[in-house]
Amino acid sequence: MTDTTDTPAWTLRPGRLADVEPIAELRAEVMRPDLVRLGRYDEHRVRRRLRDTFSTRYTSVVEVGGILAGCVTVRPHERGGRLLEHFYLSPAHQGRGLGTAVLRHVLAQADAVPAEVRLVVVQGSAARRLYERHGFAVEAQDPVDVYLLRPVGGGPVSPGR
Repeated sequence: MTDTTDTPAWTLRPGRLADVEPIAELRAEVMRPDLVRLGRYDEHRVRRRLRDTFSTRYTSVVEVGGILAGCVTVRPHERGGRLLEHFYLSPAHQGRGLGTAVLRHVLAQADAVPAEVRLVVVQGSAARRLYERHGFAVEAQDPVDVYLLRPVGGGPVSPGR
C-alpha cells in the first residue's frame, strides 16, 4: 500500500498484545513535545493511557519493511460513526507521506460504511493540519484538546454539530 514514490511501502496488520509496550513507548516519544509545551507531560500517564485503551480488535500496526513504524486505532464512537485515536508514526517515518497514506486508507474504510469520523488532538499539534486537509473541522475545544469531526465523505461540518 503506497501512495506516491516518496512514500515508503507500508502495510497494516492487526495489533497484538505483544505490541502494547512498543506502542506505549512510541506514544510517549511522539506526544512528549506537545505535552511538554502544554505543561501536561507525565512519563507514566502518557504510557498508561495507551495501555488502558489498547484493543487488538480495533488497533492496526503500521509496518515499513516488516518493522513497526506506527499504529492507528479506529473504534466505534459512542455517538455513532468512528473514533480515530492512537495514530502515531515514529519520527523516522514522519514527513514522508506515510501519515497521509494511512489516513486516506482509514477514511476510505469509514466512507465505505458510511460513517463520520471523530478524533482529538492536543492544542497546537502539527497533526491538526493533516486532519484538516482531509475534511476534519473543529467540533469543540478546550485549553488542552481540540475535538475534530469529519462528516461522511469529508464534506463540510453542519452547523450545530
